[in-house]
Amino acid sequence: MKNNNLHIVYLCNEYPPSKGGGVGTFTQTIARQLVQLGCKVTVLGYYPVHVEVVEMDSGVQVIRMPVNLTPMLNIYINAIHLHKRLMQIHQLEPVHIIESSEMGFGALPRNTPGIKIIRMHGGHHFFSSTLGRSPKRGRAMLEKNSFRKADFLCAVSRFVADTTRTLIKLADRPIEIIPNPVDVDLFKPMPSILEEPGLICFVGTICEKKGIRQLIEAMPEILDAIPQVHLVAIGRDGRDTQTGENYRIQLQSRVPAKLQDQIVFQGPVPHSDLPAWLARSQVCVYPSHMEAMPIAWLEGLSMGKAVVASQTGPGSELIEDGINGLLCNPYDAHSIAQKVIRILHDNKLRRELGKNARSSTVEKYSLTKIAELNLDYYHHCLTRETS
Repeated sequence: MKNNNLHIVYLCNEYPPSKGGGVGTFTQTIARQLVQLGCKVTVLGYYPVHVEVVEMDSGVQVIRMPVNLTPMLNIYINAIHLHKRLMQIHQLEPVHIIESSEMGFGALPRNTPGIKIIRMHGGHHFFSSTLGRSPKRGRAMLEKNSFRKADFLCAVSRFVADTTRTLIKLADRPIEIIPNPVDVDLFKPMPSILEEPGLICFVGTICEKKGIRQLIEAMPEILDAIPQVHLVAIGRDGRDTQTGENYRIQLQSRVPAKLQDQIVFQGPVPHSDLPAWLARSQVCVYPSHMEAMPIAWLEGLSMGKAVVASQTGPGSELIEDGINGLLCNPYDAHSIAQKVIRILHDNKLRRELGKNARSSTVEKYSLTKIAELNLDYYHHCLTRETS
């Protein structure tokens, strides 16, 4: 095994338990594992704190800096503070690798220590384009600048890599594909917990992008075919991108009366409690309009659950339709309904999909496997940079 005495810094503003999404979950999961493999890992980012908070999380040093909110200047003020703190960290223990998502290096000086790696989780250009929106000029410029400053690039799926390459005009720059990991020892079949007949589980932010509206629109058709069907939606409330209002409240107000008892918005749950919730379900449904490489899908698959997920984006990279899950058109409530009904009507299919889901996830996406891939990549970058 290679020498793993690396000091890796992740720039992340979503490290749990702070609000955030897949980037925060990814960072915590991989950081903890890399510590076990002998690396020193520091996570540095901005959070809603008044003074800097330094804490240890399973061996990971997490530094939460107070965010500056000065209009027009906050990005650059924050970057100055971030660079200063990075230099302090580097002086105490030299930084070998510094990793960020797409926009992270945009306002940082070029003399930031360590080899700079962008991991594409789906940036501003990516989601703006794939969801039919125009990129915001300031954010677009910052993101392009970040790519210019990065030494190496990797991505969590082939789809996000190829799409970003086109949008950012990355030409023939190498992009390593390293999928997101899942802790297959935490997210595993739990035969001691009985499945609830007809239970659908959705996990994700309650917002338009995640397809929860179309899933709810599919519920009347599912209810007609499966009278005992009920849905539990797990995740934090999002905002309507047009009005800024609470999306869940808007959505609940439009739920038909006959479905009021069949739909429960559970809110966020601790990550460690999520497996028990998934274990109760007969089918996990993730009709996202777009994703980069969704960790929630991996967790459902790793639990050995029958999964219905989107055919858009990297859907086919993760799920072989009819083998380890079913793919649907996330914009079509009827498509979602038909896939769910098929699974709930066919016990043999449901068991077969779940069995294949578990085995494929353990084979391709286990935390131990992906952590080793990341270490190999980091060593490759270090070797290339010093050669």
